[in-house]
Amino acid sequence: MNFRFSDLKSKRVGEAPLPATSPSRIEPSVSGAKTGAPVIPFDRADASTHDYLDLKVRLHQRLIEEINLSVLDRVDRADLKLEISGAIGRLLAGEDKPLNTHERETIIDELVDELMGFGPLEPLLADDTIADILVNTPHSVYVERRGVLEETNVRFKDDAHLLRIIDRIVVQVGRRIDEGTPLVDARLPDGSRVNAVIAPVAIDGPLLSIRKFSRIPYDLDRLVEVGSMTKSCAEVLKGVVRCRLNLLISGGTGTGKTTMLNAVSRHIGDKERIVTIEDAAELQLQQRHVCRMETRPTNIEGKGEISQRELVKNALRMRPDRIIVGEVRGGEAFDMMQAMNTGHDGSITTVHANTPRDALSRLEQMVSMANLDIPTRAIRNQIASALDVVVQIKRFADGVRRVVSVQEITGMEGEVVTMQEIFRFKQERIDNEGRVIGHFEATGVRPNFYETFLANGLDAPELFAPGGRS
Repeated sequence: MNFRFSDLKSKRVGEAPLPATSPSRIEPSVSGAKTGAPVIPFDRADASTHDYLDLKVRLHQRLIEEINLSVLDRVDRADLKLEISGAIGRLLAGEDKPLNTHERETIIDELVDELMGFGPLEPLLADDTIADILVNTPHSVYVERRGVLEETNVRFKDDAHLLRIIDRIVVQVGRRIDEGTPLVDARLPDGSRVNAVIAPVAIDGPLLSIRKFSRIPYDLDRLVEVGSMTKSCAEVLKGVVRCRLNLLISGGTGTGKTTMLNAVSRHIGDKERIVTIEDAAELQLQQRHVCRMETRPTNIEGKGEISQRELVKNALRMRPDRIIVGEVRGGEAFDMMQAMNTGHDGSITTVHANTPRDALSRLEQMVSMANLDIPTRAIRNQIASALDVVVQIKRFADGVRRVVSVQEITGMEGEVVTMQEIFRFKQERIDNEGRVIGHFEATGVRPNFYETFLANGLDAPELFAPGGRS
C-alpha cells in the first residue's frame, strides 16, 4: 500500500485542535515490550518515568491534532508505524528529551497501540503465555500464566483512560456500557471473552477481565499432551461425539469448559449443520457449515433483548443436525433438553457445577425456571432421557485443568437419575514444588453406549479396561 503521513493529516482546515475531553484523546501509559516475558515498564527512576509519560502525552496530543482519525481503520499497522516514526522524529526536534533507539521504539509502539489498538493491553494480548488479563483498577493489572496469577507493571493513565479502552472494546460488538448499564459481556476480534464493570457498581474504578484463547485451538490430543486426560479418555470422548451422543460439560469458573467444548467439537462431521448459541460468541468451531447466533441485551430504551431461550427455540426451525449452547444458565435448559429429546442427537452444552451430580441438579433448577409447572419427576425423566455423558473438569492448585470424571447417565431408579463412572482422576498428594500428584484410571465399567460404539464401527473394549494408570 502506498501510504504517506500526509494522507492522515486532518482535512478540517481552520478547525481548532481537539479538546482535551475528546473521546479520541487517549493518554498513553507505561507498558512493556511485546514478548513472552513478564511485562516491565520503561526502566527509569520514578521522576524520570513521569517525565517520559508526560512526553508521550504531549506527542500523542500533537499527533491527534494532525491526524484524520476517520482513515485510521483503513491504514495498515506497519505503514502507520513507519510514518509515525518519521513524524515523531520531527516532533522530538522541538523537545529537550533525547531518546535512544530502544526508547524511541517503545514510544512508537505505544502510540500506535493507542491510535489503533487497546493501548496498554496490547502487549498482554500479544503474549501467548497469558491466559487471563485482570484489570482491577487503572493502576493494578494482573495476568494468569500457566494457571498462576502474577501482577504486572502495566498501568493506565487514569479511570478515564481505562474507560475509553473498555468503550472501544464493547462498541466493536454493538454493545454499550454506561451508568445505566454498568455491566457488559463482550468479545475481542479474536473471540477472547471480555467482561467489564464500571461505576456505580465498581467502587474503586473500572474493572476489566479478558479470557484469552489460544491462537492454535486445542484438540483432544493436545489436551492429552498437557496432562488434562489420558489417551483412552480422549478416544472415548471422540467416540461419544462421532456417535452423536448428547454431552454435558461441567466445571467451575475458569476450569476450561469452553476449551473442552471446542476440542470435542472438532470431531463433528463436516457434512453436519451446526447451530451455536452463546451470550458472547467465543466458540472456535473448525467446520465450514456452522451457523452462529449471539444474544442481544436491551437497548437504551430497555427494549430489544434477545435471550438464549429465544435463540434455542429459533434454532429448532433452522434444520440443525446439532445444537451447541455455549453455556446454559436459565430457562433455555428446558428447550435444550427438548431439542435433545426430539431428534437433535449429538448436541453439546456446558454448565457451572462442581460435580456431575450437581450438574444434573442445576439443570433441574434451570428447567424449573422456565415456569412451565412441570413435576420434578418429569423434569428428571427428561434429563435422564436427553443426556448421555457428563464430563467434569476441575482446575487444581497447581493451575492444571484436568478431567476428574466421565460419567454415563443410565436412566432412572425411583426419583433418582442414575449414573455410572467410566474414568476418574485421583489426587494423591502435592509435592514440594506445589504440583498435584495423582493418576487417571478407568473404573472398569463398560458403558451402555458401548453398543452404540459397536454399531458405528468403534470396537475398542481396551479403552474401558480397569487398572490402567497414567
